[in-house]
Amino acid sequence: MRAEPTCPRCGGRLRAPSLWSSDWTCGVHGAVLPRQPAKSPTADGLAAVLQDTRVPVWAPWPLPHGWLVTGFLTVGDDRTGARAVAVALSGPGLLSGPADMILIAEDPGVGMGAYFAGLMDGPDPGAGFDEGPAHVKLEVRGPTATNGRSVPMWAVTTGKADRAVYVGEAMGSWLWAVLWPADAGVLMLERPNLLDLREPGMDLDVPYGAYSPRLDA
Repeated sequence: MRAEPTCPRCGGRLRAPSLWSSDWTCGVHGAVLPRQPAKSPTADGLAAVLQDTRVPVWAPWPLPHGWLVTGFLTVGDDRTGARAVAVALSGPGLLSGPADMILIAEDPGVGMGAYFAGLMDGPDPGAGFDEGPAHVKLEVRGPTATNGRSVPMWAVTTGKADRAVYVGEAMGSWLWAVLWPADAGVLMLERPNLLDLREPGMDLDVPYGAYSPRLDA
């Protein structure tokens, strides 16, 4: 796990706030919100995320057979709260071998989703990503909601052949799903139901696995 905040858009080192500026600063991208060191795949790690988040904390629920939660990432600081949250999962792919998934909810302009997706031109999906019919629709449920709603997701071409990327919008935030290897993208065709783990009163028995090195990218 990385031990210090990094840029959510490129993973580079940041200059901390000082007497002259209250911003975290990347040498390439200027003022950014800091990507905090990853949190462990444990109940305590999840509790730390839930305490600070200002965006949904998405997880497939129930988890696909054999899948485990393998870590968390947040972007933000004590002043802003978490404006982006990533939940990592690992399990068997439908076609071959093991697979990894990172689900990201973030405010526009943060850039962590685009970074994991492999989009280098900007912090968001970019114009035109949602042209034409959606490639898949997911059912999502958020805090206090008794019924889910359908969220359209579009496959995004990123130039990274090792992964599949889908993006949409849910509850006012970007929703990214990044899967490795690329053929693991067929998992999205199973239309997993996503649950916002901020849902009050939940007593979920979340299964945790070993920490995912994908979060260190």
